[in-house]
Amino acid sequence: MTSSATKLALPPSVLLGDAKDLLKRLTRVVSDNPTAPLIVDASALHDFDSSVLAVLLECRRLAQASHREFVLRDAPPRLHQLAGLYGVAGLLGIEAPAVEMAQPA
Repeated sequence: MTSSATKLALPPSVLLGDAKDLLKRLTRVVSDNPTAPLIVDASALHDFDSSVLAVLLECRRLAQASHREFVLRDAPPRLHQLAGLYGVAGLLGIEAPAVEMAQPA
């Protein structure tokens, strides 16, 4: 019997002051569903700093520790850029958006 996916939705804001409590909540949800693939929905995320990367990397680590898939969905472009800047885009399964070439006028 296969387990359905564990789906986590990030809140609209993840700043340094929010990260510790958010990580505790996410860890509890992940621990309650130890075999299901872990899908993190970042579509609501709009106000964040680099602490969101630490939260996402820990979620990924928890998924890997229990041999489950980690999927990050609907990451906003700024999160792509931040993950690329810190060199963790590949770990999170996202790629920084391509830089558009300026077109001559």
